[in-house]
Amino acid sequence: MTDLACPISPPGRPLVLGSTSRYRRELLERLHIPFEVASPDVDESPRASELPRELALRLALEKARAVARLHPQAVVIGSDQVADLHGTALGKPGTHARAMAQLQRMRGQTVVFQTAVAVVCVATGFEQVDLAPVRVRFRSLEDGLGDAEIENYLHTEQPYDCAGAAKSEGLGIALLAAIDSDDPTALVGLPLIRTCRMIRAAGIKLL
Repeated sequence: MTDLACPISPPGRPLVLGSTSRYRRELLERLHIPFEVASPDVDESPRASELPRELALRLALEKARAVARLHPQAVVIGSDQVADLHGTALGKPGTHARAMAQLQRMRGQTVVFQTAVAVVCVATGFEQVDLAPVRVRFRSLEDGLGDAEIENYLHTEQPYDCAGAAKSEGLGIALLAAIDSDDPTALVGLPLIRTCRMIRAAGIKLL
């Protein structure tokens, strides 16, 4: 385990976030419970004909399982997000050019950000996984979202580690026309309503 998020050990089983994403760590910190962070060693390559929602669910569970095998007494959270453009998966762009191309493709379109979360505890045999899809409508050319606006956004935020290059918690909100979700933090990377429900079921006390 690395990067202790709180110096106090929780009563009962420890909680581990199986992700090195700073966005997920910041979201989990909102719950004011101690947790640790561990990096899952998982190949994130999609399988042949795998749908974006299937990819997100599989990777979330594989990440949680991978970390849980190393920390069998802990309750482990795994999560993954895939931008779904009409059945085509858009991952983290990594570079400016790829981010530009992704946002140009998404312009004027409704994209489903398939955000999955899994909770696993080897010691108790607990395992749950759930999906929090977020429907996001991007502004169109007619709505003023030109290449210059996209370039300005990318240079300001540099969101190359975000699925679909859409960093909605920052300037990326200006790219959007509408967001439809029943779990408001899902678009950022970790659906906290579902996460709370699942870790409570696994034995982690909240509030």
